[in-house]
Amino acid sequence: MSVNFLYGLVPLPWWGYVVVSFLTMQLMFLGITLFLHREQAHDALELHPALRHAFRFWLWLSSGTVTKQWVAVHRKHHVFADREGDPHSPVLYGLRHVVLQGYELYRATSRDRVLQDHYGRGTPDDWIERWLYSRIPSLGLVLFIVAELVLFGVYGIIMVAVQILAQPFFAAGIINGVGHAVGYRSFETDSAATNIVPWGLFIAGEELHNNHHAFPRSARFSVQRWELDVGWLFVCLFRALGLLRVKWVAPRLRRVAGRDTVDSTTVQALFTNRTHVLRDYARRVVRPVCRDLARAAGAKAASRLSQLLVRHPKLLGEEGLRRLDAALDQHEALRAVVEFRERLQQLWNDAHGNPGNAVAQLRDWCMQAEASGIRALREFSRRLRSYVPATSG
Repeated sequence: MSVNFLYGLVPLPWWGYVVVSFLTMQLMFLGITLFLHREQAHDALELHPALRHAFRFWLWLSSGTVTKQWVAVHRKHHVFADREGDPHSPVLYGLRHVVLQGYELYRATSRDRVLQDHYGRGTPDDWIERWLYSRIPSLGLVLFIVAELVLFGVYGIIMVAVQILAQPFFAAGIINGVGHAVGYRSFETDSAATNIVPWGLFIAGEELHNNHHAFPRSARFSVQRWELDVGWLFVCLFRALGLLRVKWVAPRLRRVAGRDTVDSTTVQALFTNRTHVLRDYARRVVRPVCRDLARAAGAKAASRLSQLLVRHPKLLGEEGLRRLDAALDQHEALRAVVEFRERLQQLWNDAHGNPGNAVAQLRDWCMQAEASGIRALREFSRRLRSYVPATSG
């Protein structure tokens, strides 16, 4: 009897406990990314009612998460990303604070009833949510702990600890902390969000945080072909089983080799692909021009110079903006590169209201870019002609 009590009703080899812990943790993160994040917070997809409730139940049981609170905090994070009002930005609170105490920051914000009512609209409000999931969130976690101890005995203590610590460490610390401080940036958004690939197998695609901030409503977080979004793999699986409907996916930039015409199709391509076009402009115009100008000073100087021009102005700070103005005053080529970029952005801002005029403006832009004397700008103009409207899915 003592052996049964110590090792529970389901004794396993050591690796069995590891597998069970990993699976219960992954099921929780699937619930977070598919149900809380992609469906509830951003309306990127629609789950079958049975699958939706399965995730609701598991999140209540394994973590005590309240849907309305989670969604409200996350939506506020997008509204105030990395500026005053963001509930958990390392830019405001420091990376160490968010990694180690990110869950406390989340809890402090989530208890605000006004915030819940404002940012948590549209989340489930049925009788089981009102009388159980939201009313007694801690009960689920208590039941989970009891079940783990009964099934796995003393090993259940470690398994429970791993489960309880997983969400605050990975979700609050890694995604909200490291994911706004360290990593690579595919898109220059007005937040400091980054992509942190090594964590991909643990947090169901949530590590592609910069991509998500660039396309918040996309059901797929991976954008570049080599990126892996584990959550998207399950989206495809559930969609094939008829348990899920995808509402929107971020477009991917398309080009047609040999196309050399500027027309309404080109304007439409610029408008629908504008985030990708800015990224392409940074890679093919800004960085080459900076390298040419800084060649004598070395690669590091080129990198610093291009970062000033590529980085979103809101993230540069006063010192960065001062250095940027000084660089533009010193180098006519840099000033031309920035002016052409601003004109391109203004062009697609106007394209929706007056597409006919936008075609003429784009032709003028291409002619002037090719006559600018800047080789990278001339080559980008010719490349731009090959753009065609994006496809999604």
